[in-house]
Amino acid sequence: MFYIEKNDKPNRLVRFLKLIKVENNTITVPICEKTTSKQIEKLAQKTNKIINKLSNSKKVVLSKQAQEEVQFVNYLNSYGIQIANGRWLFEILLTNIVEYLIHKKKIEKANISILINDLTEIELRNIKTLAIKYKTINIVTNHIEKFTKLEEKLQEEGVIITITNNKKKSLMKSNIIINVDFPKELLNKYRIKEDSNIINLRGKIKIIQKRFNGLNINNYEIDFRDDKKEICAYSGKFYLRDLYESKLYKKQGIDAILQEINRDKIVIKKLYLNNGTI
Repeated sequence: MFYIEKNDKPNRLVRFLKLIKVENNTITVPICEKTTSKQIEKLAQKTNKIINKLSNSKKVVLSKQAQEEVQFVNYLNSYGIQIANGRWLFEILLTNIVEYLIHKKKIEKANISILINDLTEIELRNIKTLAIKYKTINIVTNHIEKFTKLEEKLQEEGVIITITNNKKKSLMKSNIIINVDFPKELLNKYRIKEDSNIINLRGKIKIIQKRFNGLNINNYEIDFRDDKKEICAYSGKFYLRDLYESKLYKKQGIDAILQEINRDKIVIKKLYLNNGTI
């Protein structure tokens, strides 16, 4: 595991020679306003070589500043570098995110719609948990046939969900919309309740509906109450969500992951919107 930081004030020699500093498991890359696109490409190539030489793992965590260097990040992705970005953990923590949102917005009755086309083990658990807790769950999908068996199975367990794909009516009563895997082009074909709160699990999405004045949630941050020394050492320059996700063994079962999260007392600290936080 490597932690990649950005040196945005390199001296002339470091900038000219594109010198990358490696100390223990931290890589510091010299990128500043004067760094050209070609130089960024070279720095990404050198970073990839360092990782391949010093480790069998391709997993890295980028600092907050390094994440802003989109071209550098894209090159790392193209080399197969596995960047912990908190998105996988976002889905694991979805029910906590919803609870935090309801508390902050003082929502008395949650009417939840989930936009989803591909059903995973994580999402199956989330759907069932949310349906049991909030009663009104609406599944919006282009693949209704994939979810009919789920509907029947949950109904046998006393859990009621509805499945639909009406672009004009599906979301008009929902004050919370969970967008699991709809791209922006598809999401923006649906009529959305003007003051709804949208949670985008896979990435940042802009809502083009003119009258939409709700919250468009694209990311989050966590906190924890237990002493995690290695995470704490990097917490100033890095997002805690990324650091914590990088430490989780994703191949273990969902129940084991949730037990670990509960043991570490992970809590939602804030939600990031297009133009602010809550």
